[in-house]
Amino acid sequence: MKEGSKYQPLLDFLCGSDQNEITLSFAEIETLIKDSLPNSAKSKQAWWSNRSKGSSQAYAWIEAGYRVENLDFDQQQVTFNKPPDKYQVQLQGDTVLWNAELIKALRQHMNLTQAEFAQKLGVRQATVSQWENSVYEPTLATSKYLTLIAKQAGFKI
Repeated sequence: MKEGSKYQPLLDFLCGSDQNEITLSFAEIETLIKDSLPNSAKSKQAWWSNRSKGSSQAYAWIEAGYRVENLDFDQQQVTFNKPPDKYQVQLQGDTVLWNAELIKALRQHMNLTQAEFAQKLGVRQATVSQWENSVYEPTLATSKYLTLIAKQAGFKI
């Protein structure tokens, strides 16, 4: 984060928290940063994206180890979640059986949309969505490939 960034106090606050889930009102965030949030923060979901490219506000929560998980414009609040350090993993032999939680966590760890993740894996976006919503699970061959991708991305399972 650039020195003197408007969102440095948010980063500091989140780094200082030991909670896995934090819900803040927009007003509480404005108090932290001692400035108003832009209008886009109060009306556009994209402002709260978990992608930090060129976005100092997203960098604040991502660098602190959080992700935006719930955004409520009516209540004017946002919930940040910290992904678990370890996941429940089922094995078949030495193959990880990838479930909805693991797949979504890997995709988010890689900061990819479902479409981008699908492209990387060579599947359709709808397939990723179906995995993440437990409609069905990947084949054993795909699970082995997901494990390889996870290792390359530094995702600990």
